Amino acid sequence: MFNNLTGRFGQILKQLRGQARLTDENIKDTLREVRVALLEADVALPVVRDFTAKIQQRAIGQEVMGSLTPGQALIKIVHDELMIVMGEAAQDLKLDVRPPAVILVAGLQGSGKTTTVAKLARWLTERQKKSVLVTSTDIYRPAAIDQLETLANEVGVAFYPSSTDQDPVFIAKKAVEQARSRLFDVLIIDTAGRLHVDEQMMAEIKNLHEAITPTETLFVVDSMTGQDAANTARVFNDSLALTGIILTKVDGDARGGAALSIRQITGKPIKFIGMGEKTVAFELFHPDRLASRILGMGDILSLVEELEQKFDKDEAEKLAKKLKKGKSFGLEDFRQQLQQMSKMGGISSLIDKLPGISLPAGAAEQVNDRELARLEAIINSMTHQERRRPEIIKSSRKKRISAGSGTQVQEVNRLLKQFSQMQKMMKQMSHKGGLDKLMRGIKGGLPPRMPF
Repeated sequence: MFNNLTGRFGQILKQLRGQARLTDENIKDTLREVRVALLEADVALPVVRDFTAKIQQRAIGQEVMGSLTPGQALIKIVHDELMIVMGEAAQDLKLDVRPPAVILVAGLQGSGKTTTVAKLARWLTERQKKSVLVTSTDIYRPAAIDQLETLANEVGVAFYPSSTDQDPVFIAKKAVEQARSRLFDVLIIDTAGRLHVDEQMMAEIKNLHEAITPTETLFVVDSMTGQDAANTARVFNDSLALTGIILTKVDGDARGGAALSIRQITGKPIKFIGMGEKTVAFELFHPDRLASRILGMGDILSLVEELEQKFDKDEAEKLAKKLKKGKSFGLEDFRQQLQQMSKMGGISSLIDKLPGISLPAGAAEQVNDRELARLEAIINSMTHQERRRPEIIKSSRKKRISAGSGTQVQEVNRLLKQFSQMQKMMKQMSHKGGLDKLMRGIKGGLPPRMPF
C-alpha cells in the first residue's frame, strides 16, 4: 500500500534524523522533497500547497527549532499534518437510529461497489454484531443483482431479491418495509454504476435518496485513479450530500493520491478502505494509523485488532500441545499455518503493518495470497501418506504433485525446504522450552512464526 510514497518519505526522513540541528535552508530542502513526493503520488496540487505551507509554518517556530531532537520533531509534524489532511480521527457509521439504519451505496462502474456492499455487510455482522439485509437497485445489469445475491450468501447476510423490470425506487421502498418487518438492524442498498457521472445517474439516485432518506450515503471510489477519485467524489457530492467515502483497491495503489486528496477536496470523511477482492479485506479508516504506515512506522494497533478477529487460537493451542507431547510438526500442521496467514490477509498485509519494513516495488507480488494458495495446493495434491512422511517424496512423486497442483517441480522443492526449516524450528522449540513461550504467546494473541 502506497509503497512509492512510503519509500520517498523514508529517504526524506532518514536524512532528517541525521540532522544535528535544523536551519531555514535544510527545512526548505526537506519541504521541496516532500512536495515532489506528494506530486509524484498524484496528490492534488492545492492539497500539496496547503500541506507544505502548514509544515513550514510549524517548522520555523519553537516547536522544532527549540527541540533537542529537531529532526524527530519535524517528523512528528509531518505525521500530524498527514493525519489532519486525511481527517484526524476514524469516522464510524451513524447507526444509532430507529431500525433499520439505511445505507445507500453509490459509485462508478468498475469501482468495486457491489463487492464493497458485501464487505460492509460482513464488517457490520462480525464487528458490530448487526443483522443486515442487502438489496440491489441496479436494474440495468442483471449480473449485478446475481453477483450481490451470491456475495450475500458468501458473507452470511440476507438478500432482498429484485429484477430488471422493477423501478429502483419501488425496490428500495419494498426493501425498507422488509427490513422493518423482519427487524433487521441495517439495510444496505446497492445502486447502479455508470462509466461516468451523468445526469441520468444523478436523477435516479436523487429520487432514491428522497424516497428512503438514508442514514448514510456512501460513495465508493477506486483509489488507483488518484486525484481523479477525489474529483469524481466532489462532483457527485455537489448533487447529492454524501456522508462518507469508501476507498477500494488500496492494496494495489502504490501512490496514495486519493487517500491524501479526497477529504480536503470533498470535505467528506473516508470511512472505510477496501484491500483485495476477498470480503474480509475491509477496514475502518484510521487517519493516524495510515499516516504511520506512510512514514514507515507500521500499524501495530490494526495488526493486533486483526489477530484478535481472525487468528484461530484453539487450533494454535492444539498444535502447541501436540508438539509438547513430542509429536512432530507435519505437513497438515504446515497447511493450517498457511490457511491462518491467508485468513489474516496474507504475508504482505502483515508486513505492511509492521514498523520499519516496506516491500520494494514488485516484491509484494511474490508474497501475496496467490503464493499462499499455491503452497496449499501443493500440499493438497499429496497423498495422506506423503503428508505424514514427506521424506518419501522423490522425483516421480514430485512430478505428480506439481502436475496435480498446477505448479512447477521447483515450487514443490521450495515448499519441502520451507517445511523442513519450520520442522527444525519447532523441534528446537520443544527442546529449549520455547513451547511454553508459544503457549503464552497464543494466550496473548500472537500466531506461531512463519519461516518466510
